[in-house]
Amino acid sequence: MKAVRIHKFGGPEVMQVEDVPTPSPQANQVLVRLAAAGLNYIDVYQRSGLYPNPLPYTMGLEGSGVVAAVGANVTGFKEGDPVAYTGIPGSYAEYILVPADRLVLVPSGVSDQEAAAIMLQGMTAHYLVYSTFALKRGDTALVHAAAGGLGLLLVQMAHNIGARVIGTVSTAEKAKLAQEAGADEIILYTRADFETETRRLTGGKGVDVVYDSVGKTTFEKGFNVLRLRGMMVLLGGSSGSVAPFDPFMLTAKGSLFLTRPSVGHYIATREELESRAHALFAMIATKKLRLRIEHIYPLAEAQRAHRDLEGRKTTGKLLLLP
Repeated sequence: MKAVRIHKFGGPEVMQVEDVPTPSPQANQVLVRLAAAGLNYIDVYQRSGLYPNPLPYTMGLEGSGVVAAVGANVTGFKEGDPVAYTGIPGSYAEYILVPADRLVLVPSGVSDQEAAAIMLQGMTAHYLVYSTFALKRGDTALVHAAAGGLGLLLVQMAHNIGARVIGTVSTAEKAKLAQEAGADEIILYTRADFETETRRLTGGKGVDVVYDSVGKTTFEKGFNVLRLRGMMVLLGGSSGSVAPFDPFMLTAKGSLFLTRPSVGHYIATREELESRAHALFAMIATKKLRLRIEHIYPLAEAQRAHRDLEGRKTTGKLLLLP
C-alpha cells in the first residue's frame, strides 16, 4: 500500500510517499480501507518535531473509510461498514489499523469526506464549547483564526448555543466566511489591534472565554480581554510556542483560568467518544453544522498541502484522498 512517511523531522519535503506492507488486523483491531484523511495543524507539529514521534512515522491522525477486515474479539463492526476515527497515527495512507474501541460507525447522510473532515476538529470544537468552557446563551467568546477549519466549527457551535462570537481573521475574504458561519463581530487583526477592538466591543468588560489556536503572537494580549475569572483556552501555536510566564499574572489580571486541553483527554472513554461523534453526525445531518471542505489533495501532494496550510493560504478543512 501507499503511505506518506517521514524518516527525519523537518519541513514538508521530509514527507515521502512510500510502498509499505498492508497490515493485518490483530486481536481487537480493525483494518480500514481509507477513503479520506484529514489534515490538521498538529500534523505540522509532528512533522517538524515540535511533537516528536518515533521514526519512521506515518503521518495523519484522522480519517474515514470502510472496514476491510476485523481481528479476533472485535464486535460491532463488519466488513464494508462505513467508519471514522481520530487520534490514531497513520492516516496518510491507503489502509490503517485502528483499535476497535477507537472506531465509530458513520450513519447514512454523512459522506466519507464529511466524516474525515469532522473527527478531529469537530471533536475539538465540541469539547471546547460544551465541556472545557461550557458556553451558554448570552456568553461572549473571542475566537482567533475564526475562518480556519476549527475556527468555523467553533463559531457555528457557539452561535447555535446563543453565545456572542467575536472572531479574528486576517483578510476580508476570511471575515466574510466567519460572518456567514455566525460570528457577530469580526476583527481584521492586520488592520486593527484585537485587544483594543475587543475591549471596545465589550464596553471594557471583556469576554468570558478566549479560544486561541494562534499562540505566540496573541497569547499575552488575550489575557487583557478577559473578564474577571474568565478563561483562556490555548489550543495550539500556529505562530509559535508561547513564552514562559509567572502564574501570578493570572491573579493580577482578574483571577483568570488557563487551560491547554487535548482532544484525547475529552474522548478518553468509549462512551464519551461515541457521544461526541453521534452529536457531531447529527449536527451535520440536520444542517446545524456546515463543513467547508475547501481544499482536497491526492495523497501524492501531501507536501503541497502542508505548504498551503503553513502559509495560511487555506480556509476551512483540508483533506487528502488516497
